[in-house]
Amino acid sequence: MSSTLRLSIIMVLLLATAALGLIAYNNLMPKPVVQVTENTPAPPPALTIGYFVAARPLPAGTLAREEDFTVRSVSPDRVPSGAIIDTPEVRIGLRGSLVRTFLDTGSLVTSQNVLRPRDRGFLASVLAPGTRAISINVDAESGVSGLIWPGDYVDVVLTQVIDKTDLTQGTLSETVLHNVRIIAIDQEIVQGVPANNATAGKVARTVSLQLAPEQVGKITVAEHLGKLSLAIRAAVEQHDTGNTGTVFSGDVSPKIARQTAIVKIYRGDKVTEYSVKKHDTGNTGTMFSADVSPKIVH
Repeated sequence: MSSTLRLSIIMVLLLATAALGLIAYNNLMPKPVVQVTENTPAPPPALTIGYFVAARPLPAGTLAREEDFTVRSVSPDRVPSGAIIDTPEVRIGLRGSLVRTFLDTGSLVTSQNVLRPRDRGFLASVLAPGTRAISINVDAESGVSGLIWPGDYVDVVLTQVIDKTDLTQGTLSETVLHNVRIIAIDQEIVQGVPANNATAGKVARTVSLQLAPEQVGKITVAEHLGKLSLAIRAAVEQHDTGNTGTVFSGDVSPKIARQTAIVKIYRGDKVTEYSVKKHDTGNTGTMFSADVSPKIVH
């Protein structure tokens, strides 16, 4: 074998050995890790249940408002025994409930702690000794646009028409009861508000009042005489301010007052009033005619 052929064979063997070495080296080197990010959905929120606790100290005998309670949310396995679970219907039912035992801030509210307006014996429990309960019908205006609450104190105002022919004194308004306590309200959904809206759009339909026995007959008669309205009193004004007097239509409207004049005739110690109305007779000027029935003042 010639030296040239021998040298060529050696070169080929060396090249083959180098190539095999490079392949082995590449196989032994660590491979880079390619991270694949998958779009996995977020886990669903943990299920919680809300129950009522006292938002502030509530003495026994309190007629509770909605803001007197707050909701605490926990997992289902941590709901205390006897807790009142928060639902729209229950929230409405707690309004005006009677607190039977003292509740401190954060205290659990149970059915043993409160007596709700529709519970049996509610009125008998909430009434002060020697008083009576009576309900009157109200509308959006006379019910103070849904702003009255059990525990509020109001004046009851009667408005009535006593003489349609007498413009100045035919319509009158007067306060028939002072400083009356609201002990319960009934509610209905206002027209135009969705029927499934359980927390909004509420106005009082009937209002239950706490009255002295002698006031029951008075308010019953007043309901048949005209329209009853409620004038809410300040929370610090828990005393009777006396009779506010009678207001006639002529006292409210100067235009009506100008259409009628009052003529007084004095006979000794007696004074008789005549209500004189103006009549337009065209171009001949203004004529007056006296009422047939005079009013004797004293």
